[in-house]
Amino acid sequence: MATFAWTGKTRQGNIKKGEVLAANRDEAMTLLQKDHILVTSVKKKAAEFNFSFGEKKVKDKDIVIFTRQFATMIDAGLPLVQCLEILGNQSEHPTLAKAIKEVRGDVESGSTYADALRKHPKVFDELYVNMVAAGETGGILDTILNRLSQHIEKSMKLKKQIKSAMVYPVTILTVAVAVIIVLMVFVIPIFAKMFTDFGGTLPSLTQMVIDISHFTQRNIVYMLASAWGIWWAIKRYYKTPQGNFNIDKWALKTPVIGDLIQKASIAKFTRTLGTLITSGVPILEGLGIVAKTSGNRVVERAIMNSRQSISEGKTIADPLSKESVFPPMVVQMIAVGETTGAIDSMLGKIADFYDDEVDSAVSTLTAMLEPAMMVFLGITIGTIVIAMYLPVFEMANIVG
Repeated sequence: MATFAWTGKTRQGNIKKGEVLAANRDEAMTLLQKDHILVTSVKKKAAEFNFSFGEKKVKDKDIVIFTRQFATMIDAGLPLVQCLEILGNQSEHPTLAKAIKEVRGDVESGSTYADALRKHPKVFDELYVNMVAAGETGGILDTILNRLSQHIEKSMKLKKQIKSAMVYPVTILTVAVAVIIVLMVFVIPIFAKMFTDFGGTLPSLTQMVIDISHFTQRNIVYMLASAWGIWWAIKRYYKTPQGNFNIDKWALKTPVIGDLIQKASIAKFTRTLGTLITSGVPILEGLGIVAKTSGNRVVERAIMNSRQSISEGKTIADPLSKESVFPPMVVQMIAVGETTGAIDSMLGKIADFYDDEVDSAVSTLTAMLEPAMMVFLGITIGTIVIAMYLPVFEMANIVG
């Protein structure tokens, strides 16, 4: 496929310019004629050099805007291909615009919209594609797209809450480490030289801090390299199936943070599964999708184990009750939803409840981390300052 820049006239005689994705010039002309464009010029665009490292990642916000606009156009009665052409031309995100244009080409060639989206997994995930497929089958694509945009917005809100809880402590810790390194490498050596010139025996606390400073000066490169090496090794280990599972399992057992991860995972699981069931996606297929998008391997394994049991004829609640990651309240509410035939609405209520629980967990984590970080900073910086001033006080006493 190549991009062709064209100039032509509409039926009303207005001059129009644009771009079209096609295999060759003849195909581009055919596509434009289908759109009732009287073509005056069609030229293949020269290849553009991209100096960026890979394609720019499409963010959830970009997908939400595209989905909402698409739903509005479909609801207004515009043809699918025309919607994709308009959105592809007006999108400011290069990766998303390219994907939309390629999807338009596939749809024009006879592919379904869902199958065309499935060719771009980095832009449109499995959840998105399967919901679109359900919308196409049921003839309610505009309704499904609106549900999708709402679901993505709520998922974005959940991610934002978790990230906001970590920004403050990570920032404080980074600043603290930077300040300590500067003190150890640049400031304390000046004091150490001054104390050496005066002679005499230094207090043990001062000597200890100076020894640490000398060690840091001599080994700072090795220390930074070791820290980077440990981080790289952990990342490599996390990419392995067993390492991924073990680290996620450890994260769930971490005090406070583990509680936050569990509640966020349950909120995501129930909201996503509820949205899929409401959209007409079969329960087993929905569980498979939810497991892959859970964000935690322990939760994913629990869902897949439950899916296997459900495929053998059991209820949803029964196998979930055997998984420790799902609290009894969640299991009981799902059981009630199955009994009453309102599983989708019950899952939505559970998700709303756990969204509030995530808010509370974030507040608790922030409330605990802020004073802990301030105490750490105070003790560390305070110890260094006291250690540097102890010899000064002793010299003042001697002079006195």
